[in-house]
Amino acid sequence: MFLGTHFQRLDDKGRLLLPAKFREELAGGLVITRGQERCLTLFSTREFETVHEQLRAAPMTSKDARDYLRVFLSGASAEQPDKQGRFTIPQILRRYASLDRDVAVIGMGNRAEIWDSALWEEYLADTEQGFADRTDEVIPGVF
Repeated sequence: MFLGTHFQRLDDKGRLLLPAKFREELAGGLVITRGQERCLTLFSTREFETVHEQLRAAPMTSKDARDYLRVFLSGASAEQPDKQGRFTIPQILRRYASLDRDVAVIGMGNRAEIWDSALWEEYLADTEQGFADRTDEVIPGVF
C-alpha cells in the first residue's frame, strides 16, 4: 500500500528515486501516466493491469470514455526501476505535470501520485480546510 508524502528530486536525466517504502512493491515494474489536476499517476504493473481491465468495460460509443482513455493511455509508460530504485519519467509526462526538479510523491493506497512540489503545496493549502470542514459523506459507506 502506498502511503505518505515523500519529497524527492529529479536528477538531470529526468530520473526519480522512488521512496524507499515504495521500492519493493514497484521492483517488478511500474506504469506511469497522466493523472487529474496535472499530476502523474504511478501504478505497479499488476495494479495497472487491474485498472486496464476495468477500463476495457468502457463503452466505445461514449465520446467521454474515448476521450478519457485516449489521454490516460496515450501517456502511459511502462518503466523498470534500476537497482538503486530510479526510473525515468518521460519528457511528455514531465511537461504535462510541470515537473522540473523538486517533486512530491504521495501515496494513494493502490497507487501513488507525483506532483511538482510547489503545485502540491498549493493544492494542499487550497483543499485542506475543505477536508477538515466536510460534513457530508464523500465516499458512500466509508466517509
